[in-house]
Amino acid sequence: MESSQEKSLPASERKLQKTREDGQGARSRDLSHLAILGAGAACLLVLAPQLMDHMQLAMSQQLAFDAATVMAPGTMLKRLQDMVVVGLVASAVFAILTSAAALISAIGAGGWILSLKPITPQFNRLNPISGLANLFSKQQMANVAKMVLMTAILSYVAWKFMGNSIDTVAMLVLQPSPMAIRQLADWLTSGMSLLLLVVFLAALVDVPLQAYFFKSRLKMSHEEVKQEHKESDGNPHTKGRIRQKQREIADRASVGAVPKADFVVMNPTHYAVALKYDEKTMSAPQVISRGTDLIALKIRDVAKAHDVPVLQSPMLARALYAHAELDQAIPATLYTAVAQVLAYVYRLKAALRGEGRMPDSLVEPFVPPELDPLNRTPVQGAAV
Repeated sequence: MESSQEKSLPASERKLQKTREDGQGARSRDLSHLAILGAGAACLLVLAPQLMDHMQLAMSQQLAFDAATVMAPGTMLKRLQDMVVVGLVASAVFAILTSAAALISAIGAGGWILSLKPITPQFNRLNPISGLANLFSKQQMANVAKMVLMTAILSYVAWKFMGNSIDTVAMLVLQPSPMAIRQLADWLTSGMSLLLLVVFLAALVDVPLQAYFFKSRLKMSHEEVKQEHKESDGNPHTKGRIRQKQREIADRASVGAVPKADFVVMNPTHYAVALKYDEKTMSAPQVISRGTDLIALKIRDVAKAHDVPVLQSPMLARALYAHAELDQAIPATLYTAVAQVLAYVYRLKAALRGEGRMPDSLVEPFVPPELDPLNRTPVQGAAV
């Protein structure tokens, strides 16, 4: 029992699909951090020079005062609005680029998943016991260890970088404004590059690690695989009942074909099978209607109402009902038995037309015992 519950099998395609519908996928936070920082660094490298030039021009204009400006304080509000617009535009561009980078990194790590289920309220998540179990899971412990290691590495890199450049930064106050701003941009670019390098190395480890944890979390036991196969393929008992219902519906619908039959064989009330044979269009006789119990009685009544011969042949009726399909040729093993009945029917119809004498009672045709569903005697050699 324990071995069947051990989750050692990889997740099936059906479980993976259901997981994606639930909004779950392998996600790497370090990859998202790398994308955001990378997009931010690219913005600084590409847009910072233009932004700095624009800020220098704007600041030179805003810090220029004359008598008219002093006498009209309202102009200061107009200047402030102009500076705010510049800051908002720069911030919006930066936010759009970094958000797009985060989205692309998420899609690259786990694929595109569109689902509202992750944001749907689920009160079962408030269970403190399951919360504690998730808190101390293997994945969470690995994430905590990774965060501690990342914090230590980033702190060390930042401390070393700041320690080696603090003198340079302190001297910026003595530089002219344009040169100080340019050196500040270079300093920020260098620091961002070091930060990106550290996060990039972490992402190289985190992306496959998160994929491994995601697949491990979705592993299935043998019992779960069996249950999934049962659900996908259908319970055998349920499928059997469905087939039986479908067969009954088809049998009921086939009653309308009884007037076209050459004869009906019965057992004597539980089974009824109507057959037709046209040597021009059929290679062998076909069952065009069949039924049991009430349907069998209905077939008998319809046949008698349309002068279709109704014959008693219990074994043949049972064998045809069990092994012949509607509107299909009968099994070859029943050719001889059906041919005997068909020959009897031809003689009977000829006698009714006055073309011969009335035949004697129908002799029960030979039906192989293994074709009779009521036969419980095993056939010799059947197990070989």
